[in-house]
This record gives sequence, structure tokens and C-alpha cells, in this order.
Amino acid sequence: MEYDIFQLQYALDTFYFLVCGALVMWMAAGFAMLEAGLVRSKNTVEILTKNVTLFAVACIMYMVVGYSIMYGGDIFLSTITGSGAVEGGEENATYAPSADFFFQVVFVATAMSIVSGAVAERMKLFAFLAFAVVMTGFIYPMEGSWTWGGNPVFGLYTLGDLGFLDFAGSGIVHMAGAAAALAGVILVGARKGKYGPNGEVNAIPGANLPLATLGTFILWLGWFGFNGGSVLATASVDSANAVAVVFMNTNLAAAGGCIGALLIAKLLFGKADLTMALNGCLAGLVAITAGPDTPSALQATIFGALGGLLVVFSITTLDKLKIDDPVGAISVHGVVGLLGLLLVPVTNDGASFSGQVIGALTIFGWVFVASMITFFVIKMVMGLRVSEEEEYEGADLSECGMEAYPEFASAK
Repeated sequence: MEYDIFQLQYALDTFYFLVCGALVMWMAAGFAMLEAGLVRSKNTVEILTKNVTLFAVACIMYMVVGYSIMYGGDIFLSTITGSGAVEGGEENATYAPSADFFFQVVFVATAMSIVSGAVAERMKLFAFLAFAVVMTGFIYPMEGSWTWGGNPVFGLYTLGDLGFLDFAGSGIVHMAGAAAALAGVILVGARKGKYGPNGEVNAIPGANLPLATLGTFILWLGWFGFNGGSVLATASVDSANAVAVVFMNTNLAAAGGCIGALLIAKLLFGKADLTMALNGCLAGLVAITAGPDTPSALQATIFGALGGLLVVFSITTLDKLKIDDPVGAISVHGVVGLLGLLLVPVTNDGASFSGQVIGALTIFGWVFVASMITFFVIKMVMGLRVSEEEEYEGADLSECGMEAYPEFASAK
């Protein structure tokens, strides 16, 4: 009887893990649609190519080396079977280890997707993919080994022992992706025409806001797998209740972020800015990701609203600093990712404020410095940026040899 119950629990937990992983994989479509909607039409094919290919690169690199760096073990030449060891969450969870790999690999791809939007419209396709190889195979797995993997940071200290908690990755995934994006943006420079000679900021509208809105809704849906799957189980009363709380709080945080961003945009700009509302939804989701399991419904909504307010100020501030991020990825995932980490101790006494700060500094410092070095090497070897003429004509033609909307005249 006990063996039958174990088998049922194992099957249900594995199935739940796989479904949540599939939802997170669907977030790749969300990033692709969001970024395709927020870039100009002449760069649509290239940004879509980046998003499809980075996902493939992430899967292969994490299989070859990334997973073993992050968690130990070898899946490169073997098919893994048996009960899964839980990195966090429900301690009694059981599931297939290959399901764990699948769930973890789509997180790696998510972190890399953050970079693609920030460097859009001016970075060479294969320079970006060369960075994706290093990011997904080494940079991300290293910081993941110090956090979810539980290993000491360069043998010095263990973040978990310092009181660092990040339930589903506000820092480990989102802030890490934003740190890499910031390094890339600094080295590749701003788009031509974005900033005037007197310091003025020129708006460069995206080509397809309906597509960007669709991408946001896809990401909102996929986030239930991102956060909900991080419970790591569902086949018991306690774990099922935990999943329900995480789903509820994830949804409410997104709603709070949307309203917060929309209202502050109305106050600052006098208009209901759709792009700010979309980024507000995502900011709310990032803000709750570090700790969706402990806040009340009201607290989750407030946390999301704080993320929505912060992202608007962050986007405008980065523009004043001439850090050109076409989709607001650094603000949404980096600045609000830090906020998410700092909010965890408010509702979870298992985390300490000092531990969250040290963890954030460790993640950001490692990813930013390692990414800066990697981007610099790529720049020296093959160059990071398309030529001025290619940027003017659009990366679609120069990098991919085709246009997304060939029946229309190319935007100049």
C-alpha cells in the first residue's frame, strides 16, 4: 500500500513538474512576441531568430556542462532515472530527475532571453549567440551553484547560511539576466538617434504594440509554471495548498504591477502609457518571484504595485543616464529583481535582510563582471555591433537576409 502511494505521488509530482516546465518554455514565446513588438519592424526577423536560437543554445549548453556545474552529476552521456533530490520547497517531493533537468533548463533560457531585448537593434546575431554559449554554459550555472546548488561562493561562504532565500529566481534568474544585459548594453552602446547632442532622449516606438501585449499575456501565463513549479510538488495536501497560494499571489502581483505602472505613468506623462503598463505587469511578476509562497493576497498585490511604480522610474532614469534598453529589460528584471529579493524578509522570517543584500551583490557582481569580460573578448574577436549602414537599413536584411513584413516598404 505504501509503495502504491509512493508511485502515485512520484507520478503526480513528475507530471506537475513537466507541465510547469512546459509553461516556462512557453515564456520563450512571450519574450519573442514582446521584443518583436517593441523593436522597429526592420529588426523583427533578427530578434525572433535570436529568441529561437538562444533557447536551443541554452538547452544544449546546459545539457553538456551547465547542469553538472550547477547541481553536480552527469546527464551528458546518460539517461537519468530514479527519485529526484529536492533543492528547495517541499522536502518530501519525489519526481524524475530528468524532469528536474527539463524544469531547470527552461529557467536558463529565461535568463538569456532577458539579454536579447536589451541589446536589440544593434548587436550582431552571432556575437549575441557566442555570448549565449558562455552565459548558459558557465556564467549562469556558476551563480546557480552558489544559490540553488548550495555550494560555497568561491569556497568562502554559503549564501543559504547567511539567510539568503530566492524561491523562484527574482535574483538568481531575473537579476542575473539583467546584469548580463547591462554589461552588453554598456559595451555595444546606444542605438543611433536615441540620444540627441544636447542630452535629449528621443523616443523610438516599437512596431507592433498588439504583439507586445500578446507577449506580455503569454509571459503572465507562463509565470504560473515559473513560480508554481518551484514548489517542486503537488501530490500532498500541504504542497497542493502551497501551489494554490503561489498561483494566487503570482496573479495578484502582476495585477498590482499593471495598475501601479499605469497610474504613475498617467501622473508623470499625462497619458495612459501602454508600454509602461505592460512592463508594470512584468515588474509585478518579477517582484513576487523571490517569495510568492509567504505573503498574503493583499501583500502580494502591494509588492507587485511597488514593482510597477519602481519600473517606471527606473526606465526613465536609465534613459537619462543614456543606457539604451529598447524593451526595459534591465529595469523590469534587474532593478525590480533586486526589490523582489529585499521584500522576502518582510513576510518570511527564514530570510534576513543582510543575507538578501549579500546574495544580490554576489549574483550581480559575478554575472556583470563575467559578462563584461565575455562581451569584451567577443568584441575584440568578431565585433559586437552591426555597421551604421546596417543599423540604418535594419538588422533583418544584414543579419538574416529577409524582412518580417516584405509587402511593406522597409522602414528607414
